[in-house]
Amino acid sequence: MAEKTLRGAFPLSTRKISARIGIAPIIAAVVLLIIILIAIFAPLVAPHDPLLQNPIERLKPPSSDHLLGTDNYGRDLFSRVVYGARVSLVIGIGVTILSVVIGLAVGLVSGFFRTADAVIMRIMDGLMAMPSVLLAIAIVSLVGASIWTVMAAITIPEIPRVVRLVRSVVLTAREEPYVEAAIALGTSMPRVLWRHLMPNTFAPLTVQATYVCASAILTEAILSFLGAGVSTETPTWGNIMAEARVFFQLKPSLILWPGLALSLCILSINLLGDAARDVLDPRMGKRED
Repeated sequence: MAEKTLRGAFPLSTRKISARIGIAPIIAAVVLLIIILIAIFAPLVAPHDPLLQNPIERLKPPSSDHLLGTDNYGRDLFSRVVYGARVSLVIGIGVTILSVVIGLAVGLVSGFFRTADAVIMRIMDGLMAMPSVLLAIAIVSLVGASIWTVMAAITIPEIPRVVRLVRSVVLTAREEPYVEAAIALGTSMPRVLWRHLMPNTFAPLTVQATYVCASAILTEAILSFLGAGVSTETPTWGNIMAEARVFFQLKPSLILWPGLALSLCILSINLLGDAARDVLDPRMGKRED
């Protein structure tokens, strides 16, 4: 029975997956891999300390020593963009893991136990009614700005979306004959949830995880740009653009490069999410067959 659920979660063969993947997801995967490698090896890639100020070199154009020029404090812009990738990816991946783990657990309980469903979903509806950015700003303002605080503040609005997705899958799967047979045979509830229901959530959660990651990276940039994110001493793409907005007319490249890096990262993740949806969605596979 577990094998059956796994086949339902990943219904396509390797041949069909290869045929369905186009060139765009491959390019997106390469771009995202480059960004990840740059973030991991930032001390080796960045030619300068991203926090080192040199007023004499402020607002310098690109040169052999400063590939993207310098900002208003004389800091190397290329080094700051490179280190900014670290914060964005850490927050994006961290929020994704927390949202999926918590949302999966709550969604399984909500979808399977009818008595708990009403209470849980009313709480989720209340969280979804609050604008995610405003809720994150409120949490950061109360607790204080740090990477962990920002990560927690972004995770809370993302959890209800994962819960609703998992709940919808469980509501359908719990009516399947193999689930009813497992319950009739006296299988414990935790084992039913773990062995027979959770595998059905793998495919939709994989797709949802990519959107959560992209949304978290964008939300972190918005918070940093508004001054409610990570400390301004930490280079992030949002902080770099926030500091450069005063000099936009004088030197627009100060916003262009971190904005381009942010856009490429989010676009790559979304393209991979779209490709994963096309591959893992059983309904699309049936239409093509």
